[in-house]
Amino acid sequence: MSEAEAGARAKRKRRRREPGSTRAESRFPRLSGIVGGRYHPLNESDLPQVDRAVRKILQDVGMSEAPDMVIEQVTRAGGSIDADGRLRFPADLIERALAGLPRNFVLCGQQIEHDMHLGGRRVHVGSGGAAPMILDLESGRYRESSLRDLYDAARVVDSLEHIHFFSRSLVARDMPDLHSLDINTAYACLAGTGKHVFTSVSIAENVKEIAEMCFTIAGSPEAFYARPFLSLNINMPVPPMRFDADSCEVMAEAARLGIPLHSNTFGQMGASSPVTVAGTVAQTIAETLSGMIFAWLINPEAKVIFGARPLVADLRTGAMSGGSGEAAITMAASAQMANYYDLPNSTIAGASDSKLADAQSGYEKCLTVELAAQAGSNLITQAGGMQASLMGCALESYVIDNDMLGSVMKSLTEIEVNEATLAIDTIDEVVRGDGHFLGQPETLQRMQSDFLYPEIGDRRTIDEWEADGSKDIREVARERTRQILKQHYPKHISTEMDRMLRDRFDIRLPVEAMIEP
Repeated sequence: MSEAEAGARAKRKRRRREPGSTRAESRFPRLSGIVGGRYHPLNESDLPQVDRAVRKILQDVGMSEAPDMVIEQVTRAGGSIDADGRLRFPADLIERALAGLPRNFVLCGQQIEHDMHLGGRRVHVGSGGAAPMILDLESGRYRESSLRDLYDAARVVDSLEHIHFFSRSLVARDMPDLHSLDINTAYACLAGTGKHVFTSVSIAENVKEIAEMCFTIAGSPEAFYARPFLSLNINMPVPPMRFDADSCEVMAEAARLGIPLHSNTFGQMGASSPVTVAGTVAQTIAETLSGMIFAWLINPEAKVIFGARPLVADLRTGAMSGGSGEAAITMAASAQMANYYDLPNSTIAGASDSKLADAQSGYEKCLTVELAAQAGSNLITQAGGMQASLMGCALESYVIDNDMLGSVMKSLTEIEVNEATLAIDTIDEVVRGDGHFLGQPETLQRMQSDFLYPEIGDRRTIDEWEADGSKDIREVARERTRQILKQHYPKHISTEMDRMLRDRFDIRLPVEAMIEP
């Protein structure tokens, strides 16, 4: 090894951050909102054909089990009920809604650095899942999740730079009723992170109270409307092609109150939607648009996110398979269609079928998230932390997935091509001189500014790794997670504000769970 190469290696070792240590100051730009959309699983000529199928499904097949409030809104706008009781959406209504739905809006964080500008194929990645189980950090076994687990998950996500939002990822199964569940879920998420929060509401009566919580934190309803830091996941359509009455009421109340909302549809290819990718995408889009049209009729200014989320069933077991190649392609196609309609959108990716943060989890998550990002999905939920086909969450998985998500976001960046980056003069100088580029001033400069380095991924030599205990990535991630949980207690909600919230709402998360011991 030459003296220059040895010196460069020594510099790299000095610069190297040990897994779990505090992040050194970096000049690397924040990897949020980078434009995707270069991957096109559907040919350009396919897009109008899929669109025609979507419109035909809404016009001729229609939705069943529509509650009276939905029927009233849609028929007043030109829709009709057929002989089978199915609610049909006329071509003119579909066209007017697609033209009138708001575009290019911002989902804000409580802290401005976490704002997410939607539309235009800008990509953001975050959590999600609503799992009933958590992989216990200490025992390594699954157990029922609690409110404190949800708060801890939000704290972990808050500390990780490549996870851009927190979508409620765990169900607080220790809550005694739906009211306590809804109110405390919103509170735990909002207290646990300054990033934008997605949550859900079980019954419409609880929407207003959650809105009041947001208004209190923001300072006024007007302040929240100017910077909405919470939105609602609403699964109003139920495949195949029917409505859920409770979700319809929740959507109507959220639209009236001006809370941003996600019109989500979770079909399963081969089970609740056709066994073909094209058929599943068309049906899922039709179902998703039915919810968006209803919200638009309630409030034409409503901020509605297109949440077409087609999944895949493994027909050997009947279970959902979130990590398959078919799921990756189908989600990417949905994102491509959302961009065809120019609608702010979200997809699911990262819903690994593995029960642990192992190699299966890694390849399934990377495949599905990468394709969704390259297709230009605005919001990729379930991108980190989730295991067991969304039935489980593992806090250490957030830490591992944070590395993966940083690499995915980096892969979206464009290649800079100009005279300086083509480096013809530098190549000429090096080949006639030292024969390597390690001593070039721009090498160190650009490797510090242009390169993204993993937080816990290990790039050391075998000897260095063995000398440090030969730890695998799960062990390193658990150590890092323990460190986060011990040290990271967000303070974006002041003590005075927290006291006010506890006086006004039935908050069940103990104060001592939110204070560094």
